Amino acid sequence: MKKRLNIFLLAFPLCPVFQIQAQEKPNLVFIMADQWRGDALGCLGKEPVKTPCLDQLAREGVNFTNAVSSYPVSSPARGMLMTGMYPHKNKVTGNCNSANAPYGVELPQDARCWSDILKANGYQTGYIGKWHLDAPYEPYIDTYNNHGAVAWNEWCPKERRHGFDYWTAYGTYDYHLKPMYWDTDTPRDSFYYVNQWGPEYEADKAIEYLNGHIDKTQPFALVVSMNPPHTGYELVPDRYKEMYKNLNVEALCANRPDIPAKGTEMGDYFRNNIRNYYACMTGVDENIGRIINELKRLGLFKNTIVVFTSDHGICMGAHEQAGKDIFYEESMRIPVLISWPEKIKPKTDRTTMIAFADLYPTLLSIMGFQQQIPEEVQTFNLASVLLCGKENNRIVQPYYYIQSSNPATGYRGLRTDTHTFTIHATDGKVDKIILFDRRSDPYQMNNIAMQHPKLVNRLKSQLKTWLQKTEDPFLNYL
Repeated sequence: MKKRLNIFLLAFPLCPVFQIQAQEKPNLVFIMADQWRGDALGCLGKEPVKTPCLDQLAREGVNFTNAVSSYPVSSPARGMLMTGMYPHKNKVTGNCNSANAPYGVELPQDARCWSDILKANGYQTGYIGKWHLDAPYEPYIDTYNNHGAVAWNEWCPKERRHGFDYWTAYGTYDYHLKPMYWDTDTPRDSFYYVNQWGPEYEADKAIEYLNGHIDKTQPFALVVSMNPPHTGYELVPDRYKEMYKNLNVEALCANRPDIPAKGTEMGDYFRNNIRNYYACMTGVDENIGRIINELKRLGLFKNTIVVFTSDHGICMGAHEQAGKDIFYEESMRIPVLISWPEKIKPKTDRTTMIAFADLYPTLLSIMGFQQQIPEEVQTFNLASVLLCGKENNRIVQPYYYIQSSNPATGYRGLRTDTHTFTIHATDGKVDKIILFDRRSDPYQMNNIAMQHPKLVNRLKSQLKTWLQKTEDPFLNYL
């Protein structure tokens, strides 16, 4: 893996601004939402959503409009972000819940996360919000989402927090109007509820952290992980719902061939939820604005890298899919905004296919810690794209979906600049090949694999090379 990274860096030489002196170390505020589709920013003009604060951040930094999530499911995406390794290497092959716990699905305690590296280099570190990287164990925490057939929620003990000192977080919990948390020193059986919308409370805690928990003469790294616009769309304050009560949903659907007809199960699911989905986004946007405004008020913004992104998108009825763990654009595409006024020139990058997991090596590199990136990191280092301002259309991103109980069943694929290609195997036998040409078919309505065998073979060969490089056992099934 180190060899592959070195080859990549030779192709994209480092800019002079990579040389960062110790006293100039930037701060990091990493903000992520859950299930935020890549097109759902007001500044893009593609979806009728109001996001004035993120639109401003997009103007102040780099707006990657072709960003993706390589495994669009919560825990696997987060596992790749934290480790820089793909799921078969980092063990987070599915969501962290009791169904997957017997297969060891959780973030390994001995993983070398980017937060561990920052902590080792003198950074003050904090984590606020959704974590979802620990496997539930019996007796399960007494929360509503641990009472069904599958338990979801779990506490994260200090030794598993990967360098984060300040902690106001939870595993996963979707009642957004009354969220629950564990604080830094709270034991497993002493979580607490808050009668406040989750993003608002988390912004409050972030502002509190900036004002009372850091020495401003030393660098800090803060993650704020907001759950909305995750499912539970209706659990959003009425003031945000009011902003979308007159949205013409049928006009929106009329231009989307992937949205099923009114009166069908998934067609109605989309129509019944899209207003609240946008309302959640506007609420999250407002609270992100509060955090950014506080950074500016405190004089910290110029030397702070601010990231906004999401672990994945959501189909919400498109393609007859309610969820996200699939290769469609609504699921894979995510927002990625990165601002650092002292070093990064603002622009919109419409070409570079940066992935959620690429933020591990990319951020460490622009912060001056490129030489400390572990050899096992597999994801792409796109620091020179950020700091030199050159778009890169040569990146091809992988796609994953793994059945934790049976790794011989699942998807692997590639997303090129023009096509989406996936192969499915059941018990180690290939039974489905999918190919979309997103230029002529942007909504991915027509599988053209049968009509283009030469292209399929070329992409299959490219996929095999990737699987071999990343030591993915799925290679044995192709």
